[in-house]
Amino acid sequence: MLNNFSPPAGSENLLLVEGRDDGFVVSRLRDKLAPELEFDIDAKGGWNVLQDSIPDETMAPGRRSLGILVDADTSVQGRWQAIRSALQSSELDMPVPTALSRRGAIIDAEIRIGVWLMPDNMHRGEIEDFIVPMIPAGDRVWPLAQQYIDGIPETDRKFRNRKILKAQLHAWLAARREPRQIGSAIERGDLIVDGPLCQTFADWLKALFQ
Repeated sequence: MLNNFSPPAGSENLLLVEGRDDGFVVSRLRDKLAPELEFDIDAKGGWNVLQDSIPDETMAPGRRSLGILVDADTSVQGRWQAIRSALQSSELDMPVPTALSRRGAIIDAEIRIGVWLMPDNMHRGEIEDFIVPMIPAGDRVWPLAQQYIDGIPETDRKFRNRKILKAQLHAWLAARREPRQIGSAIERGDLIVDGPLCQTFADWLKALFQ
């Protein structure tokens, strides 16, 4: 799997993600939970670019499987409908479901297409909402990281209120032996990947790319 997340043209199995951090998270989860899977990752540089690329990516020569992983952001239904519309504008004839399952979507058409909305296909949020439950139970630094971020006066915050969890998570990451990105924390075992949501995500990857 490529770590620069700029896969070669004609990748048989490809996962689209919004950014490089998302790509590193998926790459490390794959290494831990489904190392047998072979797929490339394309970090598109944002939701709008990814959304616009979907019809062309479904028609790429030699494509067998295409995954779409994005944040649900403020609306699961709104994001799902946007992806559904992009898929329906493809030249492929595919039965796109009207609703998204809590286990993600797997669509068998001329190619296999999968959709996962972070964190869990059911609730609004982003990848940090998927990651926080991976912090070990009873971790003593996590409540301190929350208190630190919560204690910053709103007038001094450079982040929006809906990004508080992200700020708390990165404050926690900063207290690791070697402060690093989420993907590296998964690789080093600072984050625990044996929870039910991680397993559901791994099952989705296997259904898509095996």
